Amino acid sequence: MKRAISCAFLALTVVCGPAGAATLLYSQNFESPVNFVNDGGDVNIFRTVNQLYGGQPAGFTFAQANTVETLLVGGTQAHGVGFDDPSGIAGSYTLGMLSSVENDRLGLSFDIGAFQFLNFRVDISSIDLSTFGGPFVPAAGAAPTFRFSLYDNPSGLPGLGAGAPLDFADVTGTVAPNKWTYDWTNSVVGLDATGNTNGNVTLLIDLLSGGYAGMDNFVIAASDIEGEVPPIPEPETYALTLVGLGALAMVARRKKRRDLATT
Repeated sequence: MKRAISCAFLALTVVCGPAGAATLLYSQNFESPVNFVNDGGDVNIFRTVNQLYGGQPAGFTFAQANTVETLLVGGTQAHGVGFDDPSGIAGSYTLGMLSSVENDRLGLSFDIGAFQFLNFRVDISSIDLSTFGGPFVPAAGAAPTFRFSLYDNPSGLPGLGAGAPLDFADVTGTVAPNKWTYDWTNSVVGLDATGNTNGNVTLLIDLLSGGYAGMDNFVIAASDIEGEVPPIPEPETYALTLVGLGALAMVARRKKRRDLATT
């Protein structure tokens, strides 16, 4: 019999309830970086995601491969005009990663207890750098495709998914109007954790194609219902700029463990 976890130690906020109710494990809109420095082109590249956002909340740690950048929105340096976000979804900061040149990856680890699904809500957009080797997006533009993979993590330690693969989802965004303007796609994916050892799992984020892309507004929950992400209670521990749950904008294609073993 499945049981509800009373509260997750990594959670910013928790929605506790009967077995099957969604538990909010983590939310982050990247609006409170610690000691952000514009290293050029409205990009913070010389500090890791952990250095900027680790410990939000206390004890939370990212795992990172290569350089996952933090981008300043509304500056003046990127492409000579600054990164633009007409929708206002991004706030002042987003994360960005490469699909080419080097394989940037980001890992987040959680204890989901006996819940079946780790559900992840995220905004993604094509965007490009004008510094540090950029631009990376083709001149005609490209729709970014992210892969969100779930791995068993018996140790419970931060990592990039060294355990058995459990599930993954590929999500594709849109072709942005230019290299400095965000065009966001909101998606919720439900990753099946069936077969995990002790409730500890790792979510791995990897940009598969598109050259370069941004991501923002993470909301991660554990549930027995695929894709269920609870609303975030007020007041927040951190100021969030999420639009709210709303309707599911996109259901990602999901493949099971047997497909992951061959990828």
